[in-house]
Formats: sequence, C-alpha cells, structure tokens
Amino acid sequence: MKTTKKCAFCGRTFTSNSGMQKYCCIRCADEAKKAKKKRQLDLLNAVEPVLEIQRQEYLTFSKAAILMGCSRQYIYKLVAQGRLRASRISSRMAFIRKADIERMLEDNPYNKVIPGTRPKRAVSTGQRKSGKESKTIVPAAEDKMLSEGEKILSYISGEEVLSTYKVKQSWLYTTAKRNQIPICKIAGKNYYSKSHVEECLGLTTDIAAITDWLTTEQVFEEFGMKPTAIHTYAYRHNIPTKKEYGITYYSKSHLAELRQMDMMADERYCTVDEVSEKYGLSKANIHHITKVHGIEKKKVGVRNLLLRTDVERAMAERASKGL
Repeated sequence: MKTTKKCAFCGRTFTSNSGMQKYCCIRCADEAKKAKKKRQLDLLNAVEPVLEIQRQEYLTFSKAAILMGCSRQYIYKLVAQGRLRASRISSRMAFIRKADIERMLEDNPYNKVIPGTRPKRAVSTGQRKSGKESKTIVPAAEDKMLSEGEKILSYISGEEVLSTYKVKQSWLYTTAKRNQIPICKIAGKNYYSKSHVEECLGLTTDIAAITDWLTTEQVFEEFGMKPTAIHTYAYRHNIPTKKEYGITYYSKSHLAELRQMDMMADERYCTVDEVSEKYGLSKANIHHITKVHGIEKKKVGVRNLLLRTDVERAMAERASKGL
C-alpha cells in the first residue's frame, strides 16, 4: 500500500512503496549513510584524546583544557589567580598535574547562585517585588553564610530606575555592564542593586536637601569651567550630581563652597598676577618666595591667592637682605 512520507534526510514529501522506506531517493540514502559514518568518526576522534589524557599524570595547558572542558585561556587564568598549580619546565613548556586539578575541584564545592546576578563584593540574594516597594529576601542557607562585612542588597526593577532617576534605557544597560552592577532576573525582568545604581549616578549624598542645580553650560557661565574640567572636578571632589534624560546637573552649593569665588573680592588676599606686577617678579620666583617665607595661600579654582600681609613681610625681609 502506497503511503505519503517525509524524507528523513532532505525533508521532501514522497510516496513510499514500502513501510520501511525512509528516504525519497538513492542519493539521499547514500548521503545519510555518509553523514552517519561522519558522526561516528567525529565522536571517536573526540573521545579518544580524552581517554588518552585520563591515563596521563602530567598534562599541558591544552590537554588540561580538554580534560576540564574549558578553553586554554581559562586554564591560564586559573593559574594566574593561584587557584590551580602549574610547574614550568622551560621558558616555553609548563605542566599541570591531574591530581592538582582534582584537588582544586574538591576545594571549591558548588554553591547555588541566582542566574543573572553578577555580585560585586556582595552575596547574591533572592528578591520579590510588591507594589512600589522593593523587599529583599535571603534564603536561610544563604543567611548563615553572610559575614559581618557583607551587606544585603536591595533591588529595584529597571522601570523604577528609569522613572525614579530619569535615565535612558541605553544608559542603564551600558552602565550596569561596565560597572558590574548586581542584577537579579525574576520572571523575565531585570532588577538592579539600588545602592550600586545610586553610586554610579553620584547620589551617595542626600540629594533631596539640595535645591539648586546647575547644568554644564550654567557652571561654565558662573564659574568659568570647561565641560571636561567640570566632569573631572566633580568626580575628584565628590560633588553631588544627578542625570535626568541625558542631562547632567551639578550641586551649586557644593561648587560654590569648593570654588570660594567670594574670596576673589577679599582685600586680605591678592593674586599672583598682582604680586608679579607690583614687585616685578616672575611666577616661578613668587612660588619660591611663597615656599621659603611660608606665605599663606588659598586655591580658588585654578588661581592661588596669597595673604597680603605675608607677602609684604616677605618682601620687606628680602629688601633688608638686599635681594
């Protein structure tokens, strides 16, 4: 009885004259036979090196990678971290004992890790989401493993990060990968460590108490700082910043406190340019005199302000010595 079947090799539909027929033509049958022999040969070629390696006591880095089922670069990484011992025979040859591989595996038992987490000096924790509040739940087995120096992280969803901190989705993905922000994936959604996100945004201080914010252009107009200098200055002095929809804002009060622009109008201090013009000295000479005579100075932005009374005292001492 003729029946319609699908070829086991090419997948085409054909009419079979026999219930045992699997292929539509002789060519497909020959190709299927060759493919079966190739699979058997590939399996034999893959198994034979492993069987040979298992009988050896000393292995090269390549054979150790085959035995462990990883890349050769990962073996180099384990040796560099000191987790796996290796012996160098010459400048171009090193061996690993199979017993050292087994010892390394015995000393590192498997610990359950939540998929999708990349902890940074913290223990991975489970988490559940309820309403707008985030709750951190630590399993009993993991709770016993927490030490005093480790803290439990609080996670918030990606949608909350975008709405609360007003950042772009591309920024969130890029920053999380670049700074290794701990991520917990639950029901297909990513939850990010709240403290790490705030640290990347520069929100380590209480920004709710800060009312005056300046954009990059406003900082340039008020303090005369270039955009590249503003970014470096804020990072170096931990100036609170916030980012809303790709625009960075800087705390005006913190900038004003550090820049001390009000001191420019203080009569008690004078600039280096004023001292140079009054006494006819170069800036290098003024720097040397300031250091030798102990003149009090304050740095306001990129300018150095010198105490006027100390400058007059130092110049009087130099005049008495005939300098």
